[in-house]
Amino acid sequence: MKSNDSLGYEQLGVGDKWTSEKRVIVASDLVSFAELTGDHDPLHTDPEFAATGPFGRPVAHGLLGLSILAGLSSNAPSVLTAALVDIRSWSFSKPVFVGDSLYAITEIIDLRARGRRHGEVHWYRQLFNQHGERVQDGILVTLVSRRVPLPTKKTQMSLLERAESSLESANGEAVGTF
Repeated sequence: MKSNDSLGYEQLGVGDKWTSEKRVIVASDLVSFAELTGDHDPLHTDPEFAATGPFGRPVAHGLLGLSILAGLSSNAPSVLTAALVDIRSWSFSKPVFVGDSLYAITEIIDLRARGRRHGEVHWYRQLFNQHGERVQDGILVTLVSRRVPLPTKKTQMSLLERAESSLESANGEAVGTF
């Protein structure tokens, strides 16, 4: 979705909900994430070691799941995101394995004005596997740009002064004509 199609803060409402497309986790995702982050824990990267561990096979990094969720939910919905500002009460409920097909469900739980150009959006985001099991969930807070910034105080005052001047002028003309 192009930014022209992306939603602005004023287009969002508490209770709005979206479901993302699905994404299958492949072995190279674990290797790439380990290379990117430097987290080469054998629980994620060594099948022989992982076979003796609690899951019996390699498990995806928890933060890889969170990153996948961030990517999936960035298109469901597509919004004019200005910044990620907080991650709250995140839970890693179940492991994610190679071959799992993941999707995200996103719901807006709170909206707060934040200046004239942005609003703060509190998203409840959940990551599910192909069995419909929630594997991760929590609250992410982002700043979302307004499509049209609110007027500045100076602009508001200028508009008010022009309105008062027009009103005075109209009143003066009306009084002078009687």
